[in-house]
Amino acid sequence: MIKAFLALARLLDRLTLWLCMAAGGTLVGMVLINVVLRYGFGSGSIKMQDLASYSFAVFLILAVPLCHARGGHVRVEVLAERMPARYLPTADAVAWAFFLTPIFGLIIWAGWGDIAFSWQIAEGSTTPGALAACIW
Repeated sequence: MIKAFLALARLLDRLTLWLCMAAGGTLVGMVLINVVLRYGFGSGSIKMQDLASYSFAVFLILAVPLCHARGGHVRVEVLAERMPARYLPTADAVAWAFFLTPIFGLIIWAGWGDIAFSWQIAEGSTTPGALAACIW
């Protein structure tokens, strides 16, 4: 049983490292798009702005698990100073079980139909001249 938990922990550590590299690559891409091309070379387009917006969204999504794994998430620490050392892991587990998981589940459940329909009709950006639909 302990070996299974250790294997799961190693797998999650590898996944977190992969997310870190993917988030870092996305951040580098955003910097190249926004700063270097637009401000350095004076070239830009609506497609690049759209790509930068999507890159930022992907960066945030990939950075949240990494931030949580490293203990960098934001919390209100009114009670933590007076509580024993085991308080923080317990508070994190309660927050994940009762707040974050249901909210993430609700977001996925409520939005999945719209996402599937958008992919089905190959909907592109609403901005004229922006990124077109991606047809696999």
